Amino acid sequence: MINQSTQFTLFQHDTHLGAFSIRAIELEKDLELLHQWVTQSHTQYWAMQGLSQTQVYEEYLKTCQKTAVFVGTFAEHPCFLIEVYDPKNDAIAEHYEVQAGDVGMHLLIAQPMHKIAGFTWEVFKTVMHFLFENPCNKRVVVEPDVRNKKIHVLNKKAGFCYQKVINLGHKFADLAWCDRAQFMRAVQQGNHIMLSQDLSPEKAVEHLQLETWQRVNRALICKALSEFAHERLIKPTLTNEEHEWLFFELKTDYVDVLYRFKAKLLELNHWQIDEASIVKQRNDLPAELDAMHFISELRESLGISPAMLPTYLEEVASTLSSSAYKLSQPSLTSAQLTQANFQQVERAMTEGHPCFIANNGRIGFSALDYHNFAPEVGAPIRLVWLAAHEDKIVFSTTSDLDYATLMEQELGHDLIQLFENKLKDRGLNPAQYRFFPVHPWQWFNKLAALFAPDMALHDLVCLGYGADQYQAQQSIRTLFNKSEPNKHYVKLALSILNMGFMRGLSPYYMKATPAINDWIARLVKQDLYFAESGFSILREVAAIGYHNDRLEAATELQSPYRKMLSALWRDNPLIELKANQRLMTMASFLHVDKQGNALLPELIKAADISIEQWMACYLKCYLDPLLHCFYAHNVVFMPHGENVIMVLENNVPVRAIMKDIAEEVALLDKDAVLAQSIDRIRVDMKDDLKILYILTDVFDCFFRFMANILDQQAGYSQQQFWRQVAQSILLYQHTHPELQAKFEQYNLFADEFALSCLNRLQLSNNKQMIDLADPAKNLKLEGMLKNPIASFKTMEIHPLVYPSA
Repeated sequence: MINQSTQFTLFQHDTHLGAFSIRAIELEKDLELLHQWVTQSHTQYWAMQGLSQTQVYEEYLKTCQKTAVFVGTFAEHPCFLIEVYDPKNDAIAEHYEVQAGDVGMHLLIAQPMHKIAGFTWEVFKTVMHFLFENPCNKRVVVEPDVRNKKIHVLNKKAGFCYQKVINLGHKFADLAWCDRAQFMRAVQQGNHIMLSQDLSPEKAVEHLQLETWQRVNRALICKALSEFAHERLIKPTLTNEEHEWLFFELKTDYVDVLYRFKAKLLELNHWQIDEASIVKQRNDLPAELDAMHFISELRESLGISPAMLPTYLEEVASTLSSSAYKLSQPSLTSAQLTQANFQQVERAMTEGHPCFIANNGRIGFSALDYHNFAPEVGAPIRLVWLAAHEDKIVFSTTSDLDYATLMEQELGHDLIQLFENKLKDRGLNPAQYRFFPVHPWQWFNKLAALFAPDMALHDLVCLGYGADQYQAQQSIRTLFNKSEPNKHYVKLALSILNMGFMRGLSPYYMKATPAINDWIARLVKQDLYFAESGFSILREVAAIGYHNDRLEAATELQSPYRKMLSALWRDNPLIELKANQRLMTMASFLHVDKQGNALLPELIKAADISIEQWMACYLKCYLDPLLHCFYAHNVVFMPHGENVIMVLENNVPVRAIMKDIAEEVALLDKDAVLAQSIDRIRVDMKDDLKILYILTDVFDCFFRFMANILDQQAGYSQQQFWRQVAQSILLYQHTHPELQAKFEQYNLFADEFALSCLNRLQLSNNKQMIDLADPAKNLKLEGMLKNPIASFKTMEIHPLVYPSA
C-alpha cells in the first residue's frame, strides 16, 4: 500500500526555470483548487467533468485510502497534481507481471498563469525525480488513455517504453514503464549537461538580498564570537550579570570599535551567545554588523598574517554567500526532516563544520560552479571519464574486488564497449588502459590544460561523460549516484581550497587505501563487540591515482599539484539497510532550520521516547564503539558529523557507520607490526595527546554543540547531558575489566585536558592546515579545559534503559 507516510512530506527540485516543490495533499484546504483542476476541459481524461466540489471531495476521500496524492508548486503557486499507487493493488496488475519496486503514477498539470517555454517538461522531470528519490522505487508504471497525445509525448521523452494497449474498462490505455536508468539516460540525451550556460548573470546573485545578508552576517559573527572566545583568541570583558545571563564587551584592534553581547557560559568553555543581543559601536554610535569587517578589526588578536588575511576574507565572503543562498531557497523544516530520506537530509544541511568560522570557502568555484556543484544546490552532476595508461597509474582494490568487476558494476557492458572503441579509433590498445572518473570542474579548470602533454602523448585519453548522474555530499568531493542509488559512492580529487587545505587526492595514498580498509574491516569483523553494537565501516573498495612525472619532478611530496588526479570508490550503506531503517548523516544532529528549530529535539519527539532513552541508544552505537576502538585496538578515526552515518529505526539510532577511513584512521601503537603497504597508519605520539582523539574530537568538537542544543531547545540541562555521557563510559568500562590498565593510562575522567584549537590552525595556515602524514603536527594547543565528566567518575553505575523493540 502507498501512503504519504512512506513518501516525503516535502520535496524540492531546482531547474533552470526555478524551484518546484511537492507536498502531500491537504484535502479540505486544497479542495477548491482540486475541483477546479479536475473539472477543466483539458483534463477530460480524469473523467470528473461536471462533478460538484462535494462529489470531488468524496471521490478523493476514497482515492486517498489506497493512493498517495500530492500537490506540486512552482514559484510557490500550486500547478500540478500527482497520484502515486501500488500496481499490485490496482486493476493494472491483471495486465502485466508486477515487479518489486514498481510504482504507479498519474499526473495532472494545470495551465500556468503565464505561458512558460518548457514548463510541462520541467514539471514531468520534477515528478520523476520525486518518485526516484525513494530508493525503493525501481520503475514507474503508467497507463494513460490512448487518446491523450500530450502525455504520450512527455512519457516517451522521459524514457518510457510502451508495451501494449490494455482495456481497463473505463478506458483503453497504453501500458508503459520507465526505470531509473532509462529516465536518467533520456534526460541526459535531451539536455546533455546543464552547466553554466543555463545561469543568467542576475540569478548568480539573486539570493543576496539585504535582509538575508544582514541575517547571515549576524549569525556568522555570533559563531565567531563564540568559537574565538572558546579558543581564547579573544577575551571579552564581563560588564554585568542579570539572572542567568552575563553581559560582555569586546574591544577590537581599533580603539573606536567595540562589540557588546550577552551569553551563558556552559561546560567546555562553550559560549551560548544570544544572537539578537549583539551590537557593534563605532565612536559610541551604532554600526552595521559585517563579518568581514569583524575579522579585519581583530586581525592582530587572531594572529592572522597580512599575507593570509585576504584569502581568509575570501573564504568568509564565500561562506556568507552560501549561507544566504541556503536561506533564500525552499527547505524542509526540522520536523519534516525527521521523515526525509538520506539525500534530502544531506542536501538540507546548512551549518557546515560546527567549529570552523570560514567553513564554506570553496575558493576556485565561480558563481556558475556553485550552482552546478555545491551540495546545497543539489544539481545533478555527470562525471567525465578518462582512460589512463597502466604505466602511469596505481590501481588497487580490496581483496574481494577486481578491476573488471568494478567497471562492470559502475559502467555496464555497453559503456565499456563504447569507451574501448574510442581507444581503438585512436589506434590504442584498451588492455593497456584503465578507466576512471574525474569531477567535471576538475576537468575543465585543471586537467584539460595542466595535463595537456599527457593528453597529447595518449598517456591520458578523455572518453567523455558517463551515463549516471550524481549528487554532491556535504564533503563536496564525495558523490552519491542518483541514477543507480545502490552503486558505489565516488570520491574525486577537487583542487579547490576549502576549510584549510586543497581538496585533492594523493596517488601515493590511493595505492594503500583498499589495503588499509581491508585491515580495518577485518579488525571490526573479528571483534564480537562490534558485531553486537552494529558498528561498521564504509570500505573504500577501489582506488586509482595518476602520476604526472612533470609535476612530480618540480614539487615537494605534499604539494597540491601532486594530488590533482585520483579517485576512489566507497561502499554504499543503502544496500545493507533493513526494511524499517533509514540513514542520516550525524552532522544533522547539530542542524537548525531557518525557522530556528533544531533537528535533534524533533528527532527525539518523533521517536516518542524520553531524551534519556534516545541518548542512551545514541551513545551505545556511536561513543561506545569509538571507546572500544581506542582502548581495545589503539585505533582512532576522525569521527565528526560528516564522517559518521547513523542508521535509524523510528528516528532512534541503532548503529553507526564510519567513513573516510584511509586518509584519517590512525593506529596509536608505534610498536605494531604491519604490512609495509599500510604502515603509514601507524602513528607515534605522546600518551597525553592520544586521548584527545576522544576528548577533543568527540567531546569538544561534537558533544559540546549537542549539549548546547538540548539545553536551549529541549530543556535537557548540560549537567544531565554530561552525566549520561559519563554513565555510558562507566558502563563500558565496567563491562570490560580486562582493559582496566588502559582506562587508567588514558583517563577520560581527568580533571582537565588540553584545548586543541581548530580555528587557530586555519588562521595560521589556511592553505595547508594539516599534514595527514603527521597528525601530531596538526595540533594547536592553548591551555586546558575543565573536563565536564570529571565530577561523575565515582557515580554509581545504573543499567541504561533502552526503548523496547
